[in-house]
Amino acid sequence: MKDRHQRLKTIKRVIKNNKIKSQDELLNLLNEEGFEVTQATLSRDLKLMKVGKINDGASGYVYSIADEDDPMENDQIYAKDFMRGYVSIDFSGNMVVIKTFGGHADSVSNALDAMNIDEILGTIAGENCIFGVLREGVTGEQFMKKLQEKIPELDA
Repeated sequence: MKDRHQRLKTIKRVIKNNKIKSQDELLNLLNEEGFEVTQATLSRDLKLMKVGKINDGASGYVYSIADEDDPMENDQIYAKDFMRGYVSIDFSGNMVVIKTFGGHADSVSNALDAMNIDEILGTIAGENCIFGVLREGVTGEQFMKKLQEKIPELDA
């Protein structure tokens, strides 16, 4: 199974190199690339990547990815989103639990996902809590160290 980071890179490449008019068309192209993705997952990926539709001037609207801003600036935005909502972080084995203020779990989870921290496989957000799974062999301390590299103001 290919990982999320590879999938996002492939989505970006496929959109930049093709005139894609629908999610179904994009799903088929991803399938040809070896990714088995649901429509719901693809929708989340497109939202995360800030993919929109633009008029191609000929046959209608196609998917487009905005030119990327300075990655450091994006990380600062995600860090602010994270810091605005998180309350505490705890971990056990390869599991991480991030408690948030009520209603902030989704934005904190999205910020964490957008920072592309390889140590974490993925997150599941509730109302005020996020559950994350670390990659095999990654400790909570290693995850925290990487997270603090992205968010220096985060207290350990």
